[in-house]
Amino acid sequence: MNAVVAAVLIMLVLSLCRIHVVVALILGAMAGGLISGLSLEATIEAFNSGLGGGATVALSYATLGAFAVAIGKSGLAHALADKALALVGNQPAATGGESARRGVRYLIIGLLLLIAMSSQNVLPIHIAFIPLIVPPLLFVMAKLHLDRRLVACVLTFGLITPYMFLPVGFGGIYLNEILMANIAANGIATDGLSVISAMALPALGMVCGLVIAVFFTYRGDRRYDLALIDQEQRTSTRYSPKTLVMAVVAIVAAFVVQLWLGSMILGALTGFVLFNLSGVVKWKEADDLFTEGMKMLAMIGFILIAASGFAEVMRETGDIASLVQGSVGLIGDNQAMAALLMLLVGLLITMGIGSSFSTIPIIAALYVPLALEMGFSPLAIVALVGTAGALGDAGSPASDSTLGPTAGLNADGQHNHIWDTVVPTFVHYNIPLLAFGWLAALVL
Repeated sequence: MNAVVAAVLIMLVLSLCRIHVVVALILGAMAGGLISGLSLEATIEAFNSGLGGGATVALSYATLGAFAVAIGKSGLAHALADKALALVGNQPAATGGESARRGVRYLIIGLLLLIAMSSQNVLPIHIAFIPLIVPPLLFVMAKLHLDRRLVACVLTFGLITPYMFLPVGFGGIYLNEILMANIAANGIATDGLSVISAMALPALGMVCGLVIAVFFTYRGDRRYDLALIDQEQRTSTRYSPKTLVMAVVAIVAAFVVQLWLGSMILGALTGFVLFNLSGVVKWKEADDLFTEGMKMLAMIGFILIAASGFAEVMRETGDIASLVQGSVGLIGDNQAMAALLMLLVGLLITMGIGSSFSTIPIIAALYVPLALEMGFSPLAIVALVGTAGALGDAGSPASDSTLGPTAGLNADGQHNHIWDTVVPTFVHYNIPLLAFGWLAALVL
């Protein structure tokens, strides 16, 4: 059995059995290395050598977590929650008009969608906003009987679709610096190619998945235990016009520094220091708040580090190339079947690695020559490789696009990472993305 397939399946099965994702990644990597013929020592060495690849991202999330806690201290998120609670009213949502209740639900959903999409370009802090914004809203969501699986789908859509379609912020990195750069490096002239045109159909697939989740799958009520939600955390934070204005100033400053220096770490630190200088965060509290913020996103950092080790073992096995070539070799000159198999292989790889950004360099060197040989147009190849990389970001237990939503929605312990985030996002996004990406590869 192909070692990559075996490793990913082992990791996914263990995760579905509620084994912690870090443990599942380690065991999957070890199994994949041994199945490929690597010795235990070589497998461990490959895993260890890959750990450093996730260190920068993990540190970025740690500092962003500290910045998020400081923003929380300003009361910005709590002001939003109080406004939403005022719209709901003091009585349980069930006693109000159904249309009014649904109106508030869609208002919250729309707001979270806009914030999630903005986190990829307007204010590129990625998932750091989730543990800041979402926990204060859990009480409101529970009163509205809002299904958190729907919120997970909305947040994941906002975290993925902008970077795979709009070449701004994280999208500029994914589409221009990674996707188009690797396409060009493997023999295709990219001058004149519109990456937006190539990724329009796959992005439309994501939109279809979102519409299905919002208006069909999770439109009904789901009840949560209000007693488990930390109301003290929701009401204990005091805010004033000064703290709210300072929060906006710090966010803008962090955004400017990040764009200027190209560093999320320095941007987040700038915002945190401004909160200190303004007095929103007292100097004697700064150390504890910074530590608290780092802890908040530390688990995501550890998972991403483990995923980097997993990815390195997969590369070391050499079975990724054989998986691609073996799949395409089964169907001869059938373009439709070749496109489908290449997308499925991309889905499998990204599900294991957990990062579409890391998948593109792995598969581009294999996919571009094969696609050219089979007669795909340059624009179709861009769509094929871009979609294959993005497939699996939603629905992967090790992806920050699923870990982030869980970090916010499980603040009270009533949201399971696998069954309430991973499975719903996999079903609603990977299936339509696979279909629309396959269509794009054939019609472009």
